[in-house]
Amino acid sequence: MATDRLIRLFTDENRVRVFAAVALGAGTPEEVARAAGVPAKETALALLKLREQGVVRATVTDADGAVTAADADGGETRLAVAYDLFRQYAREDREATRAAGNPGSGDEDTDQLLRTFVRDGRLVRLPAQWTRKKRVLKHIAEQTFEPGVEYPERTVNEKLRAWCEDGDTDHVTLRRYLVDLQHLRRSEGVYRRVA
Repeated sequence: MATDRLIRLFTDENRVRVFAAVALGAGTPEEVARAAGVPAKETALALLKLREQGVVRATVTDADGAVTAADADGGETRLAVAYDLFRQYAREDREATRAAGNPGSGDEDTDQLLRTFVRDGRLVRLPAQWTRKKRVLKHIAEQTFEPGVEYPERTVNEKLRAWCEDGDTDHVTLRRYLVDLQHLRRSEGVYRRVA
């Protein structure tokens, strides 16, 4: 994943300091070395790696103040963070997460909420705030049970235990919430998700 590449890139302290200096406006290798407090040689190596990975790029500002590609003629060359690459990585990670079975809701607030409380198909914990708790429980019901299909209690328990592994909530509590919120209807030991 893209985030894995970034994590590996930023495991070196000098690279982090150099990147931070560029992000805060240092535009030349000399300014970066001064702002980061990193010797010139290490700054050059860190900048080389950051530019190879595309997170820092050289831009040229012409006399009119327009920013162009680094290979343009004339103008002042400055270093800048490639924010568009970070946005691209974020999109790729979202798409990979959806493809891995966490489809997301299409609503950024709900997706952020789910990223906080649901990880790798597991419920980390239930939110304390009731409105958030209801949204997480709805997600669990929709991801676990098909509408109209009848599930015996044993199957419901197995499916909910999978959500609760290594989490703070047990499957019985989860089942009770789903029934109380009418995501599941119970009749004579058989459960059905409401369409």
